[in-house]
Amino acid sequence: MTTQPPYPLIADHGLIGDLQTAALVSTDGTVDWFCGPRFDSPSVFAALLDRQRGGFCRIRPSSGHTGRQLYFPDTAVLITRFMTGEGTGEVVDFMPPLPDEDATERHRLVRIVRCVRGRMTFDVDVVPRFDYGRRAHRARITDDGVIFDCGQFGMVLHAVREPGDPRLVSGEITATQDLHATLSLAEGQTRGIVLETGAAGPPRAFAAAQARELFDATVLFWHGWLAQSAYRGRWREAVDRSAITLKLLTYAPSGALVAAPTAGLPEQLGGERNWDYRFTWVRDASFAVSSLLRLGFTSEAAAFGRWLTERCEEGGPLRVMYAVDGSADLTEHVLEHFEGYRGSSPVRAGNGAAGQLQLDIHGEFLDSVYAAHLCGLRISHRGWHAVVEQLEWLAENWDQPEEGIWETRSGRADFTYGRVMSWVAFDRAIRIAAAEGRPGPVERWRSVRDRIYGQVWEKGWDRSTGAFVQRYGSPALDASLLRLPQVGFVSPRDPVWQDALAAMESLVHDSLVLRYDTEAAPDGLRGSEGTFSLCTFNYVNALALSGRAREARLVFEKMLTYGNHLGLFAEEIGLTGEQLGNFPQAFTHLALIDAAVTLDEQLTLRG
Repeated sequence: MTTQPPYPLIADHGLIGDLQTAALVSTDGTVDWFCGPRFDSPSVFAALLDRQRGGFCRIRPSSGHTGRQLYFPDTAVLITRFMTGEGTGEVVDFMPPLPDEDATERHRLVRIVRCVRGRMTFDVDVVPRFDYGRRAHRARITDDGVIFDCGQFGMVLHAVREPGDPRLVSGEITATQDLHATLSLAEGQTRGIVLETGAAGPPRAFAAAQARELFDATVLFWHGWLAQSAYRGRWREAVDRSAITLKLLTYAPSGALVAAPTAGLPEQLGGERNWDYRFTWVRDASFAVSSLLRLGFTSEAAAFGRWLTERCEEGGPLRVMYAVDGSADLTEHVLEHFEGYRGSSPVRAGNGAAGQLQLDIHGEFLDSVYAAHLCGLRISHRGWHAVVEQLEWLAENWDQPEEGIWETRSGRADFTYGRVMSWVAFDRAIRIAAAEGRPGPVERWRSVRDRIYGQVWEKGWDRSTGAFVQRYGSPALDASLLRLPQVGFVSPRDPVWQDALAAMESLVHDSLVLRYDTEAAPDGLRGSEGTFSLCTFNYVNALALSGRAREARLVFEKMLTYGNHLGLFAEEIGLTGEQLGNFPQAFTHLALIDAAVTLDEQLTLRG
């Protein structure tokens, strides 16, 4: 009888994907999050958000066991190991990467099951719930697998077995049109399943050798991709895992990068801060490009640059976020029938912040263009024309209230960070125009840049406390301003910055950093949140640049202990050290890369 899985910890998961969508696999062998055919498509498995209605695919030993999980070295191939008194078994999960140019509904999730010692019987439960659990399906079992048909978007299960093997032993379709089966294996035997969405034709048997070929090809892809990394510093394992994670969050057909593969995971258990992150934020993707460029991954920067140029050419100011194909309708709605992770509702799909005004995105975009320029990637003629158009809009609109980087829902304000990043936008455009001889109203840009600089020092810096403030007219602090020396707005060794950094430490709690104090700076939402992992890594960066490399190293090493067993990070860290928010988060992993590279450079300079 199929039983519903309990809610695992958010951190008790590994991520697999094929560069168009992704899945989470828990340490007990359950795929409890998978959307298809894209990251932002409706879910097929979503037990992570509702264990009764969400659906899952679970493979685990029938008897009591202990488990361990690891990645096959330097890849996105996940291995979940199970130990019992009778034997040791493994479930190997991966999704073969698809060609960059093919946006397809056909995706394969391969689950190879093998016994490596003794004997072991596995329970196999495949419980799809299409369209966020709103669309019913019919299932039909065959000798070689199962067809799950919901009309518009179905899934086929192909059995991994040799010609003489029985079909899925004890396989049966339940009253709810799900599959329950058992696999009994002796040492050295391999079975498994291949879940294929959008598949045409009936189920077919995969021989173990064919499954092994898919495994080998997937390993070869990841080894080849990671070999491009130029990083040889002190934290290579953590940096490599973060780079692979960012690649997994990239939609290959367009080059866009999603903020996270999940939706609705709470920033506070039982709270309302549950957002859909399966979209491309201009800010996050621009940061990611800059981080990957520091490691030597230039093709990702070029692909995203082309995607963003297309968005700029659509006319009007840049939007905060887009779907991975560049479309802009991200209407937010609530999945009322889902209870949410451990009762954390509402569960939202879509994101209402798409319509906000966030001025900083222009600075992040131009900063990534400038980083690409420094790496020899020259902006195209069309791209430069789009940049000029965007800066013409920004020149008229930089000095107005906005929602800011944290997407507050308490009304618009004059956020200091947004002003600083507007300064960055004009500064980087001026530099590129001078270096490459590109035409543009450079004198006007210089005038606007200097006006912004003066305004920030006049209104964004509080002379009485010696700190940069979150918004004009308020004494509240904000961790986004830790990036000021990184973007060159102030020298990290300037006494003024040293004082500002000291003041910012009121947001630091045992090395972990809050975005802001929600009591001092209400954001229009109920409840509180944990410390923000991006900000902690930015704190490491700020310390290292400010001549406090040894202190920065301790903060960095402490932060690494909050990663999960695979080195993955969610958005936030709660009071008890648990990971909270969408998982894994691109923002956190790109900040980890930046912190590791900067800290390694500073420690090397110190000898």
